[in-house]
Order: sequence, then C-alpha cells, then structure tokens
Amino acid sequence: MKTGAMSHPGTVIVVVPERNRSRFYWLFPARCGWQDQLMRRISQRISGIAESATLAVDAKAKALRAAGRPVIGFGAGEPDFPTPDHIVEAAAEACRDPRNHKYTPAGGQPALREAIAHASAQPIDAGQVIVTNGGKQAVYQAFATLLDPGDEVLIPAPYWTTYPEAVRLAGGVPVDVVTDESTGYRVGVEQLEAARTARTRVLVMCSPSNPTGAVYSREQLAEIGGWAAENDLMVVTDEIYQHLVYGDAEFHSMPVVVPELADRTLVLSGVSKTFAMTGWRVGWMYGPRDLIGAALNLQSHLTSNVCNIAQAAALAAVTGDLSAVARMREAFDRRRRTIVEMLNAIPGVVCPEPQGAFYVYPSVKGLLRGRTSAELATFILDEAEVAVVPGEAFGTPGYLRFSYALSDADLVEGITRIQKLVPTMGG
Repeated sequence: MKTGAMSHPGTVIVVVPERNRSRFYWLFPARCGWQDQLMRRISQRISGIAESATLAVDAKAKALRAAGRPVIGFGAGEPDFPTPDHIVEAAAEACRDPRNHKYTPAGGQPALREAIAHASAQPIDAGQVIVTNGGKQAVYQAFATLLDPGDEVLIPAPYWTTYPEAVRLAGGVPVDVVTDESTGYRVGVEQLEAARTARTRVLVMCSPSNPTGAVYSREQLAEIGGWAAENDLMVVTDEIYQHLVYGDAEFHSMPVVVPELADRTLVLSGVSKTFAMTGWRVGWMYGPRDLIGAALNLQSHLTSNVCNIAQAAALAAVTGDLSAVARMREAFDRRRRTIVEMLNAIPGVVCPEPQGAFYVYPSVKGLLRGRTSAELATFILDEAEVAVVPGEAFGTPGYLRFSYALSDADLVEGITRIQKLVPTMGG
C-alpha cells in the first residue's frame, strides 16, 4: 500500500495495486480512525475494465500526426472512404424535419427496424430488432441480457477487444478458446468442448472476424452450431462484416445454417464498416422476442433512442443499393493482397491471407528477439512511425493486427518502413 499527500489538509490518497491496475481511495484520518473512513471512489466493476487498445493506438497515432510527425496508422478498423453521398443527403434532409427534433421510440424508428428485418438473413419482423448506439452498445446489451454472475462465455481468440470486457461488465466470466494461424484462426468443436463446463452459458462467434479476417464455411458453422444446440448454449454472433468477403469465401449466418439455434441466438450488426459510417454510431441487434424485449427495457433506461438524424442516414444505407459498397470492397480486396504479400516478404513474419473484413493478423514471433509483441509495437511506432495493435489486445501475444482500411499509398509506405526497420533490429 502506498500513500501520498493531497492538497487538502488531513487528506491522503491510498493507491492499492491490483493486477497491474491502481485502485484509488480517499482517506480522512484527521477526524477519526482512517480505517473506518476508507471510501472507494471507483467501483470494482469499472476499475477492472481495460481501455480499448485499438482506440488507444488510433488516438496516439492521431496525436503524433497533430504534433507534426508522419505517423501511418494501421490501428483503427475505420474505412478511409467518406460516407456515400445519398446517405449524407438523407441525414441533411432529416435535420429539417421537426419530427426528428423530438424523442422517438427507444428501440429505433419503425421504418429502420422494418428495413433491418427485411434485410436480415433470417425471417424476422421489426419487433425483433433494436437499433443501438453503434455495435458496441449491442454487444454490451447482449451480454447484460443473457448473463448472471459467474456465467461463462466461450470466446474464440484472437477476439475483438470489447467482447471480454463487456462480458465482465455483465458479471460473466470470459473463457478464451485460443486458435492460431495453423487453422486459419478458426475454432473447432473439439476445442470448444474442451473449454465447456457446467457454467458455460454463451458462445460468441464473429465471421468475418475482427481481428483476423477469418471466415467460417457453411460446414464449419453447421458443426459448431449443432454442438451449441446440443449443449443448450445461447449464441451471440457478430455479423458486422458480412458484406466484406473476398475470393471464394461466402458469408453465412449461423442461425440460418442451424435453424434450431434461431431461438437461442442474438445477431449483432450495424452500418459502420460496410457503409463507412463509423462516426454515425448506428448498430443493431435482433433475435428472439423475449431477449429483445429484455434488452429494450435496458436500453430505455440506458440511452433511449439513437440520434434520429443518424437513424435516417442508416435507413438510406440499408435500403439503398450496394454499388458504393462494391467499390469499397474492391479497394479492400486489392489492399488485402498487397499487404499480405509485403508482410510475408519480411523474414520472421507469417501472414495468412484473410478472407473477410479489412484486417491481417500476422505472427511476428520471429521478430520478437526477447521483446513482447506489445513492446515490438511500441518499437515500431517509435522507430518507424507506424502504429499497429499488438496481439495482447486480442488475447494472443506474438501477433500484430494491421487494418488495411487506409489508402493504398499509406499502406505501401507503412509496410515499407517496417521492411526497412527489421534488418536494423539485431539478433
């Protein structure tokens, strides 16, 4: 325990290290026994949550660029394209409609919920849809709806950084099921069964995957979904990258492939990745009526309705044609092939070719040379002015995640800098 004097007389602050995090307490020893006056300022639930590593890397890269440094950022999963014009125009028009200046239903505008239901891969109606403030709110609400304290959640790793933190916020216990490049970062039933216990409640799936770009085949989803149904598990499936698949890969939705799971599955998605709308903050979740009803009760207290202007933009996105999406996907595909080729040309790097999303997740174990991958990422930023996210953020040290949702020129320049840096690192 450490103490440090504060500016207020008779007051000190006690810092108690716990799992590499500091917990802060106020003390008032002047009036009475300080042990009796120890007051926690931050709850255990919140003090145990880690910052989003991807957003932290992106923020650091932007700060360095603002300071005049020529940093190239591969950190954030954010398309470099502007939101398509017809979507922006729909929002501008919505601004002028006084109806959008007022509260609207907490679960979303009826027209948008209907459009999402119509566009979904399985037969649902608008009453099974909730519009959320981005995909992250949908993730949080899914786990808050499904979990009681101590319930375990199987999460294939590498995983998106928010999954385990959202599970912990809901009182659950995240259980990593680790995969690697030898299986294309895809988990199998044997691994899942080995991780299952009597406390297992939920399985998380994400295909196409963040951070690896892995896409599960119909056969793989059928096997995993059948196993989940047999073991009475609930499923949370993140389908936000469904329109971003390449080559021969095809997107499949687990509750469509395994219909008996439809009543046990919450599907999460949104407009941010497909339509270059990360800043608009519109996501959604859909599933069985009882689960959606419970999640809607939570949202009615948590945020109420999503911004009506952003919902109007999302409606234009969901109901419009996908020609702009096709152009973005073509660019992502080109960049995908370029970055894989360039990374695999670096001795010590093994980069599988992703089938979806806009990330590569190479093994850099051959470059560590006594460093962790987190230390390697810091070294690359300091020496080459290239920002990447280390595998520690995704549950698998020894890897780096690169988003290729940046310009072709920046992509080539950034990887070229790393290619030049590696020979100077020593053995």
